[in-house]
Amino acid sequence: MSLLRLGNLLRERRGGRGVRDVATEIGVSAATLSRVEGGKLPDLLTFRKLCTWLKVDPAEILEISDEKTPLPTPAPAAAVHLRADVLLSPEAAGDLAHLILAAQRELARRAREQQTDVSTWF
Repeated sequence: MSLLRLGNLLRERRGGRGVRDVATEIGVSAATLSRVEGGKLPDLLTFRKLCTWLKVDPAEILEISDEKTPLPTPAPAAAVHLRADVLLSPEAAGDLAHLILAAQRELARRAREQQTDVSTWF
């Protein structure tokens, strides 16, 4: 699955339900849900909420196949929003994308190991 397919997946799962109802259930605005369904990329917080509602591992959408597989250089799916920032160099955007993906993998690992008490993570 690809990040670009996220909008289609949301539309399919929403089915005949209204955008407002589903957006409220997810915890995002109806406008945000409509934009993502239309192909726009969500911010990271919205992405997390959408993945939770879809019951999909974010790594699957970001096409991260295995924790032990090194990240591609640069990590295009996570760097999209960062590259839009004119104050960041492309290298900095790529580095931040790698950092975000590494943090996501670590959180997923801790969740698998049932380390749910966040206060013990730091």
